Amino acid sequence: MSTINLIKGQKISLEKPGGGSLTKVFMGLGWDPAPGQDDIDLDASCICFDSSKKVVDTIYFGKLNGAGGSIIHSGDNLTGDGDGDDEVINVDLSRVPTNIESLVFTINSFQGQTFNEVANCFARLVDASTNNELCIFKLAEKGANNAVIMCRIYRYNGQWKISALGNPATGRTANDLVSIVLNMF
Repeated sequence: MSTINLIKGQKISLEKPGGGSLTKVFMGLGWDPAPGQDDIDLDASCICFDSSKKVVDTIYFGKLNGAGGSIIHSGDNLTGDGDGDDEVINVDLSRVPTNIESLVFTINSFQGQTFNEVANCFARLVDASTNNELCIFKLAEKGANNAVIMCRIYRYNGQWKISALGNPATGRTANDLVSIVLNMF
């Protein structure tokens, strides 16, 4: 399967090409400080919602394990140094509790730096069993915002789907974004 470069608003199914559903995926977040900038502390988070749009759980640098152990965060990268994924959120879709209907992935600048100070920012979804990159969302917009609501993985007719959002926002933590996310679906 080749990588899909997601664009804002695009939706794709998480079905395997030969049939069946993906069970283990991870969202990788990578970034670099823009030239001339100091270290940037971006944070990847996952907000879990039930069918009534109530927050069930939030997995982030301060709570690395959630949703009954089905979602695990790799830990906090405070600088963006290095190549590839700087933070990873592993999701075992087959173990996500049935009361959770949506997983919303966000990026926040905990220190409040804006995305004008960030370079090469991306979020990608990878099939963890094969390490094949399924899709990548490259953050193209710069701006004075310090958060982005990247994507939503959700149940639809018994299958998992992903929707690229890429909505700029303001908030230093995922919890600061809940009301904005609720207005999006």
